[in-house]
Amino acid sequence: MLDPTPLNLAVDRFADRLRALPQSALLRGAAAEGHALARELAGRAQRLEFPGRAPRELPDAGPFAVGDQVAVAGHDLAEALATAGTEAELAEAVRLVEASAAAATARR
Repeated sequence: MLDPTPLNLAVDRFADRLRALPQSALLRGAAAEGHALARELAGRAQRLEFPGRAPRELPDAGPFAVGDQVAVAGHDLAEALATAGTEAELAEAVRLVEASAAAATARR
């Protein structure tokens, strides 16, 4: 069983950052970056949890909910990786979260 702590920490940092951003920064692209990440994380989790079934698309709940969407999707993926993932998948997910966080921060 994998320890998903690195992914949970990266997700929590980015989600907290998104929650703290002003509306102007969210609308300049940080929310779109976060939502794209949440969709990707949710898709990866669903593919691990339900192999052979097409993942459902995460709806866009608006810029003020994106931090929560990142957190929920990220923690869901962390749990799926803990039971059915590989070290490489975990490391890739952490890199993906960190890259999205850097891109969203650059848009501030």
